[in-house]
Amino acid sequence: MSGNSDQTALAAKVQTMSINFGRALGIHEQALGFRAQRAEVLANNIANADTPNYKARDLDFASVLAEQNSRVQRGGVSLNRTDSRHIPADGVNSGEAEMPYRTPMQPSLDQNTVDLQIEQSNYAENAVNFQASFTFLNSKFKGLTAALRGE
Repeated sequence: MSGNSDQTALAAKVQTMSINFGRALGIHEQALGFRAQRAEVLANNIANADTPNYKARDLDFASVLAEQNSRVQRGGVSLNRTDSRHIPADGVNSGEAEMPYRTPMQPSLDQNTVDLQIEQSNYAENAVNFQASFTFLNSKFKGLTAALRGE
């Protein structure tokens, strides 16, 4: 009997010691995903710099961050499963982040709104921000690993 109670106590201790990666990593996990998605959008703009009637788009980090914060403030939305074959869901995503069209600095004859210098500058800035978030996450994982090892 005492072996069973020892296992129960150990299981309770392990459960209280579990790591919540959402709290430990903060917004940087989502920031990496956003930065990767923005890099794709900016690369698409650059690739279509000579395409007539192409409208440049971009993602705004501040609006995505505000949306994430408001979602956290409202709390999660749970869905009821009416059939056992339904996939369980923890919350409802509002879909992809809104991608507004970029307002051109100068009009072009072919109605293309891509300004190559601005797109390249934004791409470089996004790459630096991606690397910063990645470096931050890497240091967080190193800290968590050190804590688990008792260093």
